[in-house]
Amino acid sequence: MAATNILSVENLSKRFGERLLFDGITFGLSQGQKTALVARNGSGKSTLLHCICELEPFDEGRISVGGEVRWCILQQEPPYRKEESILDNLYSGDLDAVKALHAYTLSLQNPDDEAASQLAYDNMDRTQAWDFEARGKEILGKLNLHDLTRTMGSLSGGERRRVALAKVLIEEPDLLFLDEPTNHLDLDMIQWLEKYLARSKMTLLMITHDRYFLENVCDTILELDAESLYRYKGNYSYYLEKREERQEIALVNRDRARSSFKRELAWMRSTPSARTGKSKARIDRFYEIKKQARIRLEEDPMSIKLNPHRLGGKIVELHKVSQGFGDRTLFSGVTHHFKRFERIGIVGANGSGKSSLLELITQQADPKTGKVVVGETVVFGHYHQSGAQFPEGMRVIEAIYEIAEFMQLQGGHKITASQLLERFLFQRSKHHQLISLLSGGEKKRLHLLQVLMANPNFLILDEPTNDLDIYSLQVLEEFLLDFPGCLIIVSHDRYFMDRLVEHIWVLGAEHSDPGAIQDFPGNYSQYRLEVAERQTQQRKSKSEPAPNAENADASSTAPKNDYSKRLSFKEKFELEQLEKDLESLEKQKSLLTTALYETQEHEELQRLGDELKSVSEQLETAENRWLELSEREA
Repeated sequence: MAATNILSVENLSKRFGERLLFDGITFGLSQGQKTALVARNGSGKSTLLHCICELEPFDEGRISVGGEVRWCILQQEPPYRKEESILDNLYSGDLDAVKALHAYTLSLQNPDDEAASQLAYDNMDRTQAWDFEARGKEILGKLNLHDLTRTMGSLSGGERRRVALAKVLIEEPDLLFLDEPTNHLDLDMIQWLEKYLARSKMTLLMITHDRYFLENVCDTILELDAESLYRYKGNYSYYLEKREERQEIALVNRDRARSSFKRELAWMRSTPSARTGKSKARIDRFYEIKKQARIRLEEDPMSIKLNPHRLGGKIVELHKVSQGFGDRTLFSGVTHHFKRFERIGIVGANGSGKSSLLELITQQADPKTGKVVVGETVVFGHYHQSGAQFPEGMRVIEAIYEIAEFMQLQGGHKITASQLLERFLFQRSKHHQLISLLSGGEKKRLHLLQVLMANPNFLILDEPTNDLDIYSLQVLEEFLLDFPGCLIIVSHDRYFMDRLVEHIWVLGAEHSDPGAIQDFPGNYSQYRLEVAERQTQQRKSKSEPAPNAENADASSTAPKNDYSKRLSFKEKFELEQLEKDLESLEKQKSLLTTALYETQEHEELQRLGDELKSVSEQLETAENRWLELSEREA
């Protein structure tokens, strides 16, 4: 049985002034299909999504969505009203179930109004909104959104993005458009979202630069290149393989066109009498050959050998450094002497202190205790995730000239600002363009170039992959692989981290001492494998009852069916209830742990600590009873 086509795009074209973004694009999405759209920054990916969702006009073409299909879009900058609460924003949809869930959530905050509570409960039954509630609790917990009374205006940009993501996931439309869904999520959130979308029945069309995400979620890749669209039926690995084949064929066709171009050009330059009215088809063919012959297909691998300032024996030393705010400690007792060419990746939940640690290393802030010693030869290059602020009216080339007109390379060679711009995928036609006209990713790339032009020997990159396209990431990776200095990377891009770092600093690791930074020898994927293995072992140890020292000898000779007595009806009911209680207690523990981690007030810390202790004891008791009953049931 053929899959149902729920979106059709036919001959879509769009221009910005004289610039053509895409022309004659045609594709369709089948029910359940998970598709990614990839292209260079500034090629029109987001514009294409906006045209499909009628957020922007298009010049030509037709878009049709199935009549009963519900769709939502997650934009890079989602619209919001400052005064509305998170709750109002989340449940502002037109679906009856969404309205019922909103009313039910409000009724929980006013339990004294029994009539309103009963009406809300009945509406939840009528609209079958309990699934919405369960999905909402899971999603909000995973995205670390707990206080739903906060106003949207009080949130950071990253928090607003998470609210917008939660909203579209809770509504679970038939067709979901996602524009960079992993931006502003920490690594645990990204991995949860990856699994959630992979098992979802929603049809997806997304823009993302996360290559593991593309590999594990998507079954189709659409590539927007040179105003045309190419379709690859497979995941990211398949796309890379087939794209290389397409480029090889394009190179052959281009070379063939160049051979023909010389002959046709000679004919075109001949006397007009040689070109009669019957030769119009040949003239048209000449211009088509000319277009093919001038296509530039080769991609520079970005092999720039920098010649940074020499690093001395003493680089950066951290001596029992700690940092915190109020009563809250981010990290403490950190001691480390950086070695030449060391490459470290820093990971941790949002708010765990990653940026604060970078500020201490670069001496932009003072530690609460301990000291930081920086060698005299160290030249920092610090890329901030917030990007750079460019003056109004500044042009691209001027931003680079502001740092230097050329960069010194190894072997006495130099590379000019213009050449470096081209290596970082800024075409010559953009060198004198106003920076204000660049896309968000292009501005980030320009800021990165400013950092590199200073020829640093200690490079610190704080979320450098946000808003960069896949091609820019490949260029940056090749550059950093050859970087002859110390490198610290904070990134939620797992693929990027795996390629570039040698060991991982983990802030806020669950099994470590409070305030300690775990140093893991290996890349991020290896660290996650170790965490998964440790969690598996913990689950196994919980499911195996510990031997009792007092009757260890007796237990070795006792019959294996200690719990052979069948469960009574009452015990069966207890077992079913325990399974629900365990899930509830685990969620409570997770929420309390998060709240404890984020609060700074002493009294609140004491209260949350006591409550967490009580919930942990209840959870342990419930787990032991569940193990006992489930053993007997088996």
